[in-house]
Amino acid sequence: MTREEWWLRLLMISGQKLQYIRRLKGLAYQKLVLTANLLLQLGFSDKQHQQFNAVDQAALKLGLDWLALPNHYLVTYIDADYPELLRNTPSAPLALFVSGEPGNLSKPQLAMVGSRCYSHYGETWASYFSQQLAAAGLVITSGLAMGIDGISHRGALASGGITVAILGSGLSRIHPRGHLRLAQQILDSGGSLVSEFLPFEAARAEYFPKRNRIISGLSLGVLVIEAEMRSGSLITAKYALEQGREVFAIPGPLGSRNSEGTHSLIQQGANLVAQPTDIIEILNSSLRWLVLEQLGPLYPELLPLQEHEDSDEVESKLQFPSLLDHVGYQPTPANLIGERAKLSASDVAIQLLDLELLGAITSVQGGYVRIK
Repeated sequence: MTREEWWLRLLMISGQKLQYIRRLKGLAYQKLVLTANLLLQLGFSDKQHQQFNAVDQAALKLGLDWLALPNHYLVTYIDADYPELLRNTPSAPLALFVSGEPGNLSKPQLAMVGSRCYSHYGETWASYFSQQLAAAGLVITSGLAMGIDGISHRGALASGGITVAILGSGLSRIHPRGHLRLAQQILDSGGSLVSEFLPFEAARAEYFPKRNRIISGLSLGVLVIEAEMRSGSLITAKYALEQGREVFAIPGPLGSRNSEGTHSLIQQGANLVAQPTDIIEILNSSLRWLVLEQLGPLYPELLPLQEHEDSDEVESKLQFPSLLDHVGYQPTPANLIGERAKLSASDVAIQLLDLELLGAITSVQGGYVRIK
C-alpha cells in the first residue's frame, strides 16, 4: 500500500486519530511498512480497522488521482515539512492537502480576517495593511472568503508578496465559486491553497469555523480588520488566544456595527494597531527577520488600492436569490425556508451561511431574518 493510499484511508475513517498517529513519532516511520494492521499496533479500535479496509473505493480513487496531478501535495502530521507552529496546537489537523508551494506553510505568517459585508473603511485598511505587511516579508494567510479575506489576499499579491488561503472545502471544490479566479492568481504568484478536507469534499457550514483554527494555528498572530459581535472572525481570534498567538485589532468608527467585534477584542486585551509597524514591532520582540525599512509610507492615500472586486465576485453577491425570497423580516426557521425553496437541509445550511456572511440575512432566535 502506498503512503498516499494509507493516509487517504486513514482520513476517511471516523473517531479519534491524532492521539494514535502521534505515536508514529517514536517509531522509524520512514522504514515502516504501511498496512491496515499498523492501526491496531498504534491503538486504533477494531471498528476503525474495519472502516480502514472498507473505505469508499470511488472516493479513494478520486483522492489518489488528485494527488497524482502536478503541484498537489499531502502533508501529514508526521512529515518533516508539516508546519511546526500548527503541529504544536491541541487540535492540529491530521494532514493538509496543498495546491501550490507547500513550503509556504512553514514561513512566518500573519492571518488577516474580517467581515464579509465590509465597509469602505474596512476595504481601505485591509488592502493597505496586507500590502505593507506582505512587503515586509510576512506571508498573508486568510480564508478566501468574500470581503476582507479576499481583499487581504489581493493586497498581498499587489505588493508582490505571498499569500496562503485556507479553505472550508476540498481543493477541487473551491468555495466561494466567485473566487476561482483569485485562487488561480494565488497559485500563479507562488502562493498556496490549503485544506484538511478530502479534495472533492463540498463546502459545509460547520467546516468554516473548523478551518479557522488552521488559519490561526499557522500564523504568528491574527489581525482582525472589521468584525461584528457574532462574526466568524472572532472565532479565529478565540482560537488564536487558545493557541498562544498574538491578536491584533484595528479600531473602527464609533457606532459602526462592523467594528463592534474589534472594539470588544481591544477591550479584552487585543493589541490595538494603527499602522503596520505596530504589528512588526510586536512580532520583532522575539523575531529578527522582518525589515521595518521595507514598509512604505504610513498613509493609505499614498498607496493606491489594488484590484477591487472583479465581476465574478460582484455576481456572487447576488447568489441564491430564490432562497433569499423565502426569508422575510420576521424570524423564519431554517427548515421552513428549505421547504419553501424545495432544497435539502445541507444545501439550505450552506446557502444560508453564505447569505448571512454576505450581510443579506442574520440569524436570530427563531430562525433567520432579512436585513437587505
